[in-house]
This record gives sequence, structure tokens and C-alpha cells, in this order.
Amino acid sequence: MSNRKRKNEPKRKPNVIIFGIDSLRRDHMSSYGYKKLTTPYIDRVAKDGVLFEKHFSPSIPTTPAYASMLTGMDVFGTDVVALRHEGPLGDHVQTLAETLGDHGYNTTCIGFTGNPSSRGFDTYLDYEAWLPDETGRTPKAQNLNEVAVPELERLAADNKPFFLFLRHMDPHSPYLPPAPYERMFYGSDEKDPGNRSMEPVYAFKPFVDFLKSWIPEGVTDQEYVTAQYDGAVAYMDACIQTIFAKISAMGLEDDTLVIITADHGETLYEHDCYFDHHGMYDCTLVVPLIIKFPGRVPAGKRVSDVTVISDVMPTVLDLLEIPVETKFDGRSLRKTIVGEERNRISEFYITECTWMRKHGWRTPEWKLIRALEPDFHFKPEVELYNLILDPEENHNVAEQEPDVVALLTKRMEDHIARREQETQRVNPIYTNLNWHGTGKKFTSSQEVYDSLHIGSIKKARSLQAKEKAESR
Repeated sequence: MSNRKRKNEPKRKPNVIIFGIDSLRRDHMSSYGYKKLTTPYIDRVAKDGVLFEKHFSPSIPTTPAYASMLTGMDVFGTDVVALRHEGPLGDHVQTLAETLGDHGYNTTCIGFTGNPSSRGFDTYLDYEAWLPDETGRTPKAQNLNEVAVPELERLAADNKPFFLFLRHMDPHSPYLPPAPYERMFYGSDEKDPGNRSMEPVYAFKPFVDFLKSWIPEGVTDQEYVTAQYDGAVAYMDACIQTIFAKISAMGLEDDTLVIITADHGETLYEHDCYFDHHGMYDCTLVVPLIIKFPGRVPAGKRVSDVTVISDVMPTVLDLLEIPVETKFDGRSLRKTIVGEERNRISEFYITECTWMRKHGWRTPEWKLIRALEPDFHFKPEVELYNLILDPEENHNVAEQEPDVVALLTKRMEDHIARREQETQRVNPIYTNLNWHGTGKKFTSSQEVYDSLHIGSIKKARSLQAKEKAESR
């Protein structure tokens, strides 16, 4: 099938494909300098486009992150701050799918049905991204391809441009890449009785049943589980090449804007947040952003300025030359890409409503985290990290640096007051009190520890969509 333009046929608007890769850590991609070759095909895309070196998702996890990505607004603009957001996305914002639909685009979303942030697509398609097959592994990206390739063909056959949103789930737990990827980055004995690194993982009551439901019985080495994450990323990377091969074969490559990014990163064995994506540490806040658009953005360029997830929608519309009257919280990165003068971001507000309700303030030097309720890791109410001296955020210096805590707290509170006044909306971190779904406000870490629990893969899957699933 070919989609090449016939003689005298009016040129249609460019297509858009966004790879929204759930839980993809920027520092575990070879295109960002990771020592393991996990993303060779994405690396090629980066060489043909622009790679953003300091891209952040300030409000985690999935639901608020995608709400920001797909509306161009921050949490004050979307009113979405929690994984378990109650109710739909507000009518005061318009999604990218809705905007492109208004401008004549066919729109399809794959793998994101039911989430409030996915509003406005013409077509919703799903694939198996959680449960293992008969081999005990989950070929998530191939399952996606089996849905995405026919849909690409259908969209390309129409004379309208299209917006295709692909939500890849391979880096999201459970990490179950098929052979040979499960051992691509691990050559030791994962069941070595002398290795005790998994003991704290299995001792963490809220997650132990979920983790044991997919980590092979007897595994003692946490490096094996981390290698499964890397293997899942590499497997997904290879499968994504199938999508690019199809785009090329249909003659769409030169007229398609491609964006590769993520909603948030992942904690592996850091900060007691085992193999999940909670905790406002940089392993969850930093995400990749790669833009490829032949002839419109330069090839092989790397941008070192700080960018944020709400920049995605205004950038897409600007590159497509689609004017809108919306005043976005994010900025178009078109001028940043070509090196023109622009206002740089140096510090920003951060939030989390996953398994903990916290917010904070990040600058190039400091990270402040303040808990609004006790957390189930028994962490202190205030955390402060010097990102220059302690980039892995292992040493809380809040007690040693009270003046810095006070200064950053004031900057954060001033920002909150300004955004509340601008939006005439209360900060959603203050109003989403049922963020955990238990109907109560926690008063102690022990209460949280005893209350929050993931029991199985099916229960974990139910948290990702507005569906009623039995807890097992």
C-alpha cells in the first residue's frame, strides 16, 4: 500500500504519531548515554531528529502526566493530580485529540482506553499489556503491533491526516520480556542463596504479593529484576522498529511528525520504592523526549534546556502550523529547537498522588519534598536533596539546611498562590483527598502501610483505567 501524493492532488496536513511509553527511564536508554545498548532503534530516530536532554514530568504518575501532555496544561490547569482521578477530565480544557479532530484529523488511541486523559479520540483500540501468555512472558509491544499495523494501514488509506497515540507498556511492571530479552543483560545466577538483595523487596508488605505474582519463585538477586526492565525496554525498542518500517513502506515518513516520550520514569531498587514509579526522585521525574519531523526540525540535534511534559501539545500544534487561541501552561519548543532566544525554565513545582500524597520544588541545585500525609515508607515529612553533591538523592539534608527548606517552601507556596489566582482553581493536591481510594485521610505511616496493597497483576491493571475489577 502506498500513500504517496498523486499529481495535482492537494497536499494534506502532516500526520502525527506519539509514542507514549509508560515508565520509561531516560537514564536506561542508550540514546541518553546508558552503558547497555537498550534502545538502538530509538537511537536512530534521535539521530534523525531532536533529542531533549533535560525533559521532566513534574506531576506523577500516569493520569496527571498524560493529562498534562495531552492538554498542554499543568495540574492547576487540568485539575488532575492523582492516579485514581475521580470523574472525567474537566470541560475547561481541550485535549490534543479534540483539537486535531476539529482540524480534520482522524484520531486513534491504542492502549489507553478508559483513562480520563485519553478523551477525544475517534477510535480506541486495546491490546494485552499485563497478563503473561503460556510461556509466562508478556510480549507487550508485539501485541501492540498486531493492533497498530492494521490501524496504520486503515488511517493511511483515508485522505485525511491522522493522529495515532501509542501507549507502550513494556517498561511498566510486570517486566516480562520474551526470549531472548529476559537474559540479554543478565548472566549470573538469579537464585544464588548467598545473595540477599531481594529480602527488603519481599519484606515490603504493600507490594510483595504483586511482585511475587510475576518475579520467578526463588529469585534472590535484585539485579536480575532490573535486567528484566532493561530487557523489556530493548524488546520494545525492536518492536517499535516495525512501526517505523511500516511508516516508511507506506511513504509516510517525510510527512509524519513523530514524538517519542514517556509519562514518567521508574524506581527500580532505589529509595525503597521497589520496581514502581512513586517517590518524587529524579528517576521518576526525568523522561525522554525525541522529536522527528523531516525537513521541519534539524537532524541530530541535542537540546540541553529544561523542558516539561506540558510543552508537548503546544509544540505539536506549532510544528503543524495549527493556530489555536488556548493559552497553554506549556510552551512550544519550536524556537528552542532552532536556538532562538526564549525564556528558560530553571525551577518548577512537583507533585505526586500515587501511593503517597506529596509535593515539592525542584531547582538546578535543590529538591524539596514535603509530605501532605504520612507515607508507607516511614519517610520524614520534609526531604531536601542537594542535586549537585548528591544527584542520586540518597542523603536528606533538611535538618542541616533549614534556611534552604524555608526558602524553597516559600517559592513553592508563592507559585501555588499565583497559579490558584490565575486559574481560579484550588490546587488539586489539596482537594483530591481520596487519591488512594480508601475514603479516609491517613494519620500515620503504619496506617498507610497496613491499608495500601496491590495483590495481583489484575489488581494493578485495574488501577490504570476507569474499570471495575475484582481485587485478587
